[in-house]
Amino acid sequence: MSDDARPETRCPVPHGDRRRTAPPGERSAPRVEVADGVWHVRSLPMVRQVLREADGTVQAGFSAETARQGLTGDHPPVLYADGPEHRRQRTATARFFTPASVSRRYRALMEERADELVERIRQDGGAELSAITLRYSVEVAAQVVGLTNSDIDGMSRRLERFFSGPATVSPRHPLPGRLGAVVGSLRPLWAMNAFRLRDVRPAVRARRRQPQEDVVSHLLAEGYTDREILVECLTYAAAGMATTREFIAVAAWHLLEDDLLREQYLAADEPARHGILHEILRLEPVVGHLYRRTTRELVLEDDGERHEVPAGALLDLYVRQANADEQALGEDARRLCPERSRPRGVRPEAMSFGDGAHRCPGGFLAIQETDIFLQRLLRLPLGFAHPPRVSWVELIAAYEVRDVVLRVGAGQGWRTPSPASTAR
Repeated sequence: MSDDARPETRCPVPHGDRRRTAPPGERSAPRVEVADGVWHVRSLPMVRQVLREADGTVQAGFSAETARQGLTGDHPPVLYADGPEHRRQRTATARFFTPASVSRRYRALMEERADELVERIRQDGGAELSAITLRYSVEVAAQVVGLTNSDIDGMSRRLERFFSGPATVSPRHPLPGRLGAVVGSLRPLWAMNAFRLRDVRPAVRARRRQPQEDVVSHLLAEGYTDREILVECLTYAAAGMATTREFIAVAAWHLLEDDLLREQYLAADEPARHGILHEILRLEPVVGHLYRRTTRELVLEDDGERHEVPAGALLDLYVRQANADEQALGEDARRLCPERSRPRGVRPEAMSFGDGAHRCPGGFLAIQETDIFLQRLLRLPLGFAHPPRVSWVELIAAYEVRDVVLRVGAGQGWRTPSPASTAR
């Protein structure tokens, strides 16, 4: 990238700073390094290059390499597939996620559910936001996938238990702690089995009798087994339920603490509102790491840097760091700025939805879903009761925002201290 294409700043009016949504101790430099045999890539152009090397890498994230060893059947999960089979699967399901299809089929549902949930918050005088957004995101995604033959609240709880992940067992822990961790490590297995029996199985039975325009019906038409359908449903649950829930919470966090940005958002038309949400997502990508394994030698190049990556190497792609790459996005890339200028070819959300063959197909769905809910929520006079709690989920390399307690009529309430006030 030439110097004249990289000005000192690309943001005319910066807003707030990032929240602390990264795992503790995560490094932001250097742009590329090799440690313990793993290539750590933090450069925006190089991360994008790796993700677009469809014929030179394979999926290695989301426990892909472990999962492949236990997979049987004729249909590899779309999350773990690569090459022609992956392209075929993505092409066959693309119709469920186009902007026109999402708006036509699901917008009314989103508006109806958002109206109901926000009215409940108003009447109750507040709410714990992550519980509300879980209910909302699960119901919307369930319509797209076809998991509509079970109780939504029950399915929400089962998925939350599954994605909470196993506890870590250490021989240094006292015996009661070790036993508790072992029991905790079994919790996702119980939750997955409950999800299979109570949510996936009823949906499959109903669609065998009467197919509909949804993912489960499509999978049945393709000859998928019940087990293969379960894996795909968990994949869509992670993408369409777990991550969207977190993004709604962190977007609300930013907008509730920035009066000017919130006013700008509420007064804007839909494209401008989506632009603000894309910029928040760039700053706060829910999934912080993507992983790829090279199948041939790759040469990564950016602004005079050149790195030869051998075949068989594991690449850890730092989405959070790439999205704030100062060489690509300017010196204030860690500030929120909806008017930010970007290099040609870089999307508003940068790498937050991935790129290349495995780019998230539900990006528009997530943004529209978030926008419809926040338009309603942010018109209430809300404040935070206390700081939200952020933790890290290793299973999907993502953050969780919890204890987002809102109070109606609380004025400004608690707010994240600015870097300047913290320094004082």
